[in-house]
Amino acid sequence: MLYNLFDYLQGSVDFPGLGLFRYISFRAISAVILSMLIALFVGKRIINKLAVKQIGESIRDLGLEGQMQKKGTPTMGGLIILISLLIPAILLGDLTNIYVQLMILAAVWLGFIGFMDDYIKVFKKNKEGLHGRFKIFGQVGLGLIVGVSLYLSDQAVVRVPSSNNVKEAHAEVISQEGFTDKVEYFKDEKSTKTTIPFVKDNEFDYAWLSPVKGEAGQKIGWIIYVLIVIFIVTAVSNGTNLTDGMDGLATGVSAIVGVTLAVLAYLSGNIIYANYLNIMYIPHTGELVVVLAAFIGALVGFLWYNSYPAQVFMGDTGSLAIGGIIAVAAIMIRKELLIPILCGIFFVESLSVIIQRLYFKYTRKRYGEGVRIFKMAPLHHHFQKEGIPSIIQRPKRALPEAKIVARFWIIAIILAVISIVTLKIR
Repeated sequence: MLYNLFDYLQGSVDFPGLGLFRYISFRAISAVILSMLIALFVGKRIINKLAVKQIGESIRDLGLEGQMQKKGTPTMGGLIILISLLIPAILLGDLTNIYVQLMILAAVWLGFIGFMDDYIKVFKKNKEGLHGRFKIFGQVGLGLIVGVSLYLSDQAVVRVPSSNNVKEAHAEVISQEGFTDKVEYFKDEKSTKTTIPFVKDNEFDYAWLSPVKGEAGQKIGWIIYVLIVIFIVTAVSNGTNLTDGMDGLATGVSAIVGVTLAVLAYLSGNIIYANYLNIMYIPHTGELVVVLAAFIGALVGFLWYNSYPAQVFMGDTGSLAIGGIIAVAAIMIRKELLIPILCGIFFVESLSVIIQRLYFKYTRKRYGEGVRIFKMAPLHHHFQKEGIPSIIQRPKRALPEAKIVARFWIIAIILAVISIVTLKIR
């Protein structure tokens, strides 16, 4: 909003400092600071109001160390994340940018679905919360909107050198020092291409999966692309939701992922760095850095209250929104195939639940008694539990919650570094 306002006033009002808002770096830094301050100052008031209204977490006794001490801890703290994210994003982001619009939509859309789930659990005293099919319907709906918007929007393009002027285009990029590029040397194209990690010619076109070629193949390619977007949004938001089971776990991991996505968005949206790294240059994605900066600041501010021992839980209000934001950002910078690496924690947590359930049902059907692979799923609870018969028994003793969370953060940092390194290692 401020960016658009100052951009409009730029030619008519000579006010010192207005030009700073043209720079993504300035707005990103401002977004981080503002979102953290909002989370810190507004967060305490929201937590107090939640506590007064006795909006506390309902805890099932699973025999985990320190579990019952969390009973009554305020939940729905995802409201803190959403408020801290949306205010800086709206104030400092370019609201005419399709990528900014879709990020804000993802936060509000899945945040609302998560809020409804928490509301039913807390106020209606229904432990099941919002029925699963409504969650899936909401996630599929968001994926559909994002996929179709990227297909229809004129801003959602990939800029490539003109086939007749490749050498001139690269020379022009180097000479312009990142500020501009000559239109005649480049062309914008609607594309269903994405990035494949660790591959030399690291671009994959979903249209290649089409059974037919030509113009019809491109149309089918977009249908395939939209279906992939729907799957990714659903999978990542559910994965984040499953990871939110320990104090600060999902918050810290998501902040690390957010930093990595901001770096990748900046590189993809800068023609100099995209050319140097030989990655797709995607115009207008630089604006994602501002929104992701607000996202990171909101998570760090929320972690002030959510770290062990937590004063507030994010609930589905936060976890579903966080997963949706991460998924949509990765899709828009064409790095969605990096998600199993970058979001490896979410991926493994989801996989542990799927494996546990399928194997338990299989063994119960075949042998009459179900066998567990992990002591408990999702995976983080496996390290927190002892005395449960399972195939994997290590560690023998239950680990403290704070140690498990810290180790998962370390793994998330390693995966983030690997994700960035994939830009050069092929």
